[in-house]
Amino acid sequence: MDKNTILGFVLIAAILIGFSVLNRPSEEEIARQKTYNDSIRLVQQAQQVAETQTQALQATVSSVDTIDTNDTVAVEKFLNAHGDFKTAVFGEEQYFTLENNLVKITLSNKGGKVVAAQLKNYLSQDSLPVELFNQEEADFSFTMALRNNHIVNTSALYFQPVSGIIKDEAGNQRITFRLQSETGAYFDFTYTLLADDYMLDFVVSSKDINTIMPLGSNYMIVNWDTKIRQQEKGRQFEERYSTLNYKYISDDMEKLSESKDDSKKISNKLKWIAFKDQYFSSILIAGKDFSNTSLSSKVEPKESGYMKSYAAEMTVDYNPNGKEDLSLKFYFGPNKYKTLASYDKGVPADEKLKLRNLIPLGWGIFGWVNRFAIIPMFNLFSSFIGNFGIIILLMTIVIKLVLFPLTYKSYVSSAKMRVLKPEIDEINARIPADKAAERQKATMELYQKVGVSPFSGCLPTLLQMPILFAMFMFFPSSIELRGESFLWAKDLSSYDAIVSWDTYIPIISPYFGNHISLFTLLMTITTLLSTKLNMANTATPDQPGAGMMKWMMYLMPIMFMFMFNSYASGLSYYYFISTLISVGQTYVIRATVDEKKLLAQLHAKRAANAKKQPTKKKSSFMERLEKMQKEQEKMMKERNKRK
Repeated sequence: MDKNTILGFVLIAAILIGFSVLNRPSEEEIARQKTYNDSIRLVQQAQQVAETQTQALQATVSSVDTIDTNDTVAVEKFLNAHGDFKTAVFGEEQYFTLENNLVKITLSNKGGKVVAAQLKNYLSQDSLPVELFNQEEADFSFTMALRNNHIVNTSALYFQPVSGIIKDEAGNQRITFRLQSETGAYFDFTYTLLADDYMLDFVVSSKDINTIMPLGSNYMIVNWDTKIRQQEKGRQFEERYSTLNYKYISDDMEKLSESKDDSKKISNKLKWIAFKDQYFSSILIAGKDFSNTSLSSKVEPKESGYMKSYAAEMTVDYNPNGKEDLSLKFYFGPNKYKTLASYDKGVPADEKLKLRNLIPLGWGIFGWVNRFAIIPMFNLFSSFIGNFGIIILLMTIVIKLVLFPLTYKSYVSSAKMRVLKPEIDEINARIPADKAAERQKATMELYQKVGVSPFSGCLPTLLQMPILFAMFMFFPSSIELRGESFLWAKDLSSYDAIVSWDTYIPIISPYFGNHISLFTLLMTITTLLSTKLNMANTATPDQPGAGMMKWMMYLMPIMFMFMFNSYASGLSYYYFISTLISVGQTYVIRATVDEKKLLAQLHAKRAANAKKQPTKKKSSFMERLEKMQKEQEKMMKERNKRK
């Protein structure tokens, strides 16, 4: 090996040694890295505990009811399974009630939890106040790890009320339950119900809990499950609107499937979780957020009396040093837009709960129409009118008056097409049917000369569609109509059956039900009348399939009758009144439009256009239409050659 090679190796070694010396971490950096590695290890241990806690709880903790108190060994084993909370295993269950003018909430010292919620201003089908759930239908608890590998669940432990129910001058009620450990450490569960509010504040505070929890433990698991009762007469639509909804911290609301069993694990942070029925909800709202959430929804059998079974398991951050409380909120109340929206008043945009999104008002423009037009108008009329049938009538009249200019324009457009029909028939007689492209071109040239667009009648109709669909979403979701009667309809939020039967008809019953709704029947009759009137006012084109299209127009109202027969009678009533007014408007417009004068105006416009120099550039639409006609003619020629 020559000198240059040896020198090269020496220099390389020197560089490596120098680089390692210069880049050696300082003692502070080594300490920071050690702290980081320790935190990673604690997080991994916490995750392992979280994954095994449910299995450990089931394996080590039995129900008090299964313990033989005469078996000292079994009792001792059972007590030891609860670690430092063994003294809270046995006790006597007591119930406490927080209530205001809106809601009555029952709490139990066993688990320190809500065991029943009753809404005072809403009645069930048996004319009693609506009860969202009772002790057998719901459970709420925290699962946590204690030292010496103990896993406990608060639902099985007895809390002690720190004092009775405290009521302040404003009418707010508060009660605190304490879960005491053998070491003197404790949890406090404090519930506060504000006067005239559906929201229940829930605060978890503690003292010296860090002394009985594992080192580095900074979270608890929240367990919440509820069976949703069938509250309404029509199960089909109550089932459709009963969903488990959840909202991300910085995103929109989502939901599990409403038609089948569904479950989902969510790693992103959530702000709230809602167990929703058609008209009522139980909502759990995080002070900060929920993480590592598992949700499930199960459809219950019809004969069970329940709609769905919901379950949620999520992680909440918790400081066992007692320096920071855990704040949660419960909402037990109606799915009423005005009520849910009130919780966002005066709140910064990034902190809004957006609970109002629980009410399905439709997506996009349909939701905008409901939020900014229909709901404000509904609230305005209901502020001084108590009869909701009259309110719907007034809303319908207002909507029809607002849309009248569009209705008038649509009718005039149809009238123009109708008075031109003889000239269109002449074009069809002059040009053979096998030259469809040429026939269509001549027809479009006629329209252009007289200044008529065949699509001008479609635009007014399209502009009315958002309102029709918005009302379709509004009525089944409006709790204001629930239990409100009008004429023969006992409940405008449900169907108004005038005839019912018990026999199940295989083809009809799944779609039509076992009844006939009178408002739906009236809606169908008026829609058929309106269809006949519109067909008479429309120039029917002489082309293949026109007859089939005509019969389809008459068949659609019959199909809608099957669809709406089980819908809210308020919706069928609205469509009935709306269609009836439309028929009246058509007769009024027909009496004011002189078709002979209209035809003379079209001819005068054609004459005026003929005098003008043909220097006007064709519109892009006409250019595309002529291009399509030429391509169609080319395709037909090629097809004829192949034949």
